[in-house]
Amino acid sequence: MDKYKIFLIFIFVNSLNMNVIIGNKLKNLRKAKNMSQEQVADFLNISQSAYARMERGESTSWAIHFKKICEIFEITPEELVKKGIGDSVYESLVNTEQQTEIGVLNVYRKIIRQYELQIEDLKMIIKHLNKGKN
Repeated sequence: MDKYKIFLIFIFVNSLNMNVIIGNKLKNLRKAKNMSQEQVADFLNISQSAYARMERGESTSWAIHFKKICEIFEITPEELVKKGIGDSVYESLVNTEQQTEIGVLNVYRKIIRQYELQIEDLKMIIKHLNKGKN
């Protein structure tokens, strides 16, 4: 799956916290490039007020412009969502994804175990019924 698409999943995982993290990151990146909100908004083809809402953490629309944001600031997707040194939302997503997979596998194991028990019960019933035929 495309890196940019993977990160769009973040909207549904931690949207409120994520908006603030991304908003602060956008503001810092913009200032580091000595750009105005209007310049970034023009590049993204949005209004300055829409971009300002992104920086304030009031909007999830940054996700729609994820790839362009990475391009304008010349950063990787991981750099955009990084919270701090060694602590990134990407790592959180991977952990969440792994936990989800483990949870799903555990559910499947339980279902399989239930079927195995039902099969054992059916074998016993068949064995009992076969004894009655003889």
